Amino acid sequence: MRKYKNLLFYIITIASFSGVIYYIIRKGAKLEQGKMTEFVPQLNASTWDQFKDTYSHNVTHPLAILLLQIITIILTARLFGFIFKKIRQPSVIGEIIAGIVLGPSFLGTYFPEFSGFLFPAQSLSNLQFLSQIGLILFMFVVGMELDLNLLRNKAKDAVVVSHASIIFPFTLGIGLAYYIYHNFSPANINFLAFSLFIGIAMSITAFPVLARIVQERGLTKTKLGSIVITCAAADDITAWCILAAVIAIVKAGSIISALFTILMAIAYVIIMLRVIRPFLKRIGEKYSSKETISKPVVAIFFITLLASSYMTEVIGIHALFGAFMAGVIMPSRVNFRSIFIEKVEDVSLVLLLPLFFVFTGLRTQIGLLNDWELWKVCGAIIAVAVIGKFAGGAIAARYVGQDWKTSLSIGALMNTRGLMELVVLNIGYDLGVLSPSIFAMMVIMALVTTFMTGPSLDIINWWFKDKKTVKAEPPPKNKPYNILFTFRLPRKGVSLLKLANYFVRNSIQNSRITALHLSASTELNMYNQEEYERESFQPVREQAAYLNVPVATMFKPSSQIEHDITQTANLSQTDLLLIGAGSSVFEGSLLGRILGLTTRIINPERLLDTITGKEKLFESTAFDETVKNIMRNTTVPVGIYLDKGLHDLKRVHVFLASPDDTFLVAHAKQLIYQQEVHIHVIDKAGLQQEDSGKQMSSILKMLTPGPVTIEQQFSVHDPSQELMLISTEAWKNAVDNGADWLSAAPSVLVMKHA
Repeated sequence: MRKYKNLLFYIITIASFSGVIYYIIRKGAKLEQGKMTEFVPQLNASTWDQFKDTYSHNVTHPLAILLLQIITIILTARLFGFIFKKIRQPSVIGEIIAGIVLGPSFLGTYFPEFSGFLFPAQSLSNLQFLSQIGLILFMFVVGMELDLNLLRNKAKDAVVVSHASIIFPFTLGIGLAYYIYHNFSPANINFLAFSLFIGIAMSITAFPVLARIVQERGLTKTKLGSIVITCAAADDITAWCILAAVIAIVKAGSIISALFTILMAIAYVIIMLRVIRPFLKRIGEKYSSKETISKPVVAIFFITLLASSYMTEVIGIHALFGAFMAGVIMPSRVNFRSIFIEKVEDVSLVLLLPLFFVFTGLRTQIGLLNDWELWKVCGAIIAVAVIGKFAGGAIAARYVGQDWKTSLSIGALMNTRGLMELVVLNIGYDLGVLSPSIFAMMVIMALVTTFMTGPSLDIINWWFKDKKTVKAEPPPKNKPYNILFTFRLPRKGVSLLKLANYFVRNSIQNSRITALHLSASTELNMYNQEEYERESFQPVREQAAYLNVPVATMFKPSSQIEHDITQTANLSQTDLLLIGAGSSVFEGSLLGRILGLTTRIINPERLLDTITGKEKLFESTAFDETVKNIMRNTTVPVGIYLDKGLHDLKRVHVFLASPDDTFLVAHAKQLIYQQEVHIHVIDKAGLQQEDSGKQMSSILKMLTPGPVTIEQQFSVHDPSQELMLISTEAWKNAVDNGADWLSAAPSVLVMKHA
């Protein structure tokens, strides 16, 4: 009765107030007399032309165009970034190429009408301003990621290497400018301005991209990683100071008249270091955790960022230098910087920075290089850039005492230019120092030098690899039982550790458990990596101490998580790889199948697998793509654990759906050896009847002396004390056929044979 009362009240309320509104509007229409002096045509909603005009106006409205541009840019950037990550290249290269594809070099050439609609000339100013905001936030993050304490402690060698990797290419760039100035410099640009910009463009190193490469290759805690990060940081600080001076000279027209700007810039830097930095340090010491950082505190630091950018723009050395400087003087506490980087990084990197790539792409007209001579000049620019940066860094590193492998690796990494190069080039283009053709050549140079970093490191590692042949030792008689478990969430890691403990409980001395946690490198920065590693493993370590089980931990930032997990398991010859998984809310339902299809449309890998027949179109297993790819590529036994609250293992169900599932018995045998468990063999394959029960007899022989029962029916007594072992094929068939026992099943270990 209550629901009808509510419905009646709703109807009466809506009807009453609708009547009042209608009455007021009718009375108000009479007030128009004497007010409406001009004829206003009445709208006719049924007129098709009127609808088209309104729709056309809405579609071409500047805000609608800007939103469509942002959607298109982000989707294209993510697609190309994903493709380049798959070929082990920094995603920033793919995002830069996405910008070029959306520009006149591709979209404007082959789809001019669509390009004109998506990027009309009058909309580019909005795109430029938004991209500049993104760059300001990005440079703020770059400044915060620089560790001045690290520079102070290791500055001696780093300054030598970084400054050598600046002066070598800078000098070569000046020399190159001498030969190309006459034919390629814009009108009314003197040689000093042109040569200085060519020199600084040759000298820059992309600190963020370099740091990401160091992370992804596991070099962060190595000697090489420490050296090259320090060198790149010193390089960035020096290069940006030089760039500020170059901008001042270009705007002033001569070195003498630029001295006033440079003096103002020096005064600005002194004030930032001596006045603003101590003030921010005191605030950072008081508010250094997420709980204590309030909105007013955040506002203070963002106002500092904007004010610093404003001051450098007014002085005449560009707002980006102010953003960079604001990041450098932020409080040096690790927690504080990590929190602020997380606040800013997602917005700047995911939303706003791709706008800068596309805006750069809209300026890059590769079609201007329509002559062989122009491509030869482009090749010369690339050669000068590589020789200057690579050789300068490598020779200096060798001079300060590094071996040839480390020296060449430093040279290869310092040759990475990436996004920072584009920032310098766009500044030069905005100042009118770089012509469209030279701008296009320099963008190509930035792509080539960044792209070659990974292959160069691979070649160096291959060339200097230990060529001595090591005689393989025979395996020990009592081979340890090795379990590797990998997890994403700490609570999953705890669950997997408990399961691993059941396999090795009584043979700890002859067993090894390793916990592996890989994190997407795009989610980490220099400041939050160690904290993230500590937080990820802390629950696992606490549980290991409670169980009195020694656990080794492995942590690595990765751009290819599936590949790295598979490679780690295969190379370590693990006896069992454990992975956590969870059941989908929509498992087995029509909505689940629709969502699965939707995921395939979004995920190129799944769509490719569907087309090539590797995967069924409507597959309803509980495993995500990462788990499926790991199972597909590993050469060791894999167990996917679906934990339903296993508390203390007393009963193990071995589900034999076919003769091929007998490999599960070996894993059940391992559990018998470690503790007193009851083995319940579910003989769905009818092995007792086939071949006079010989196969089942051998199974029973393997499982004795433990208590074993054989049945064809599956029944659960206490889910908190029971575990089911089942093969991947049997599990898939049960899920696809909607088996009745799934809802009542205890914790399940879905296993793939080696």
